[in-house]
Amino acid sequence: MLRVFRTLGLALGLLGGLIAAQGPEFAQQYTQRLGGTLDELRRVVAGFAADAAATGRTADAAVERLRGDTDALVARRGAAAQSDIARLKDLTAQQRALAEAGGPLGRFVALIRNPDLPLARATYRDYAPAIPTTADGLVAGLVGFLATWGGWRVISDLGRRVRPPRRAPVRVERA
Repeated sequence: MLRVFRTLGLALGLLGGLIAAQGPEFAQQYTQRLGGTLDELRRVVAGFAADAAATGRTADAAVERLRGDTDALVARRGAAAQSDIARLKDLTAQQRALAEAGGPLGRFVALIRNPDLPLARATYRDYAPAIPTTADGLVAGLVGFLATWGGWRVISDLGRRVRPPRRAPVRVERA
């Protein structure tokens, strides 16, 4: 029975390692999607800034002009432009933080600290698990294996100590 528990612990450790190794892979796919999102936001904001400059306004002045308009459609476009400009600023800061994150699992930790939730949801919807081949993926896999396997060992050892010992069957000798 002890072998079964050890084998099960090893299998759970491998599964935990495989799951943990997906963290850096998710961060990689998130970073790629972030780059595409930033490219598109830069295009939209640059177009807005060019339109504002063509009318003799700064981008901020154009946003205020649009938001102050009595026409609901124009006001909503002003709010959307302001939102795009703010999101571009936030995502650019996040891209910088991800690029500067160092050490094993650095990018994954930076992502967990401040994710853009719509971007994270979109990444999750399209996420494709991968076998870890980077240092981050291998370290995450090892940490996941050790945590799962170690947790199983602790639980199974506690279970053996709490369970009362088996009593040997009483043999009755007949004369």
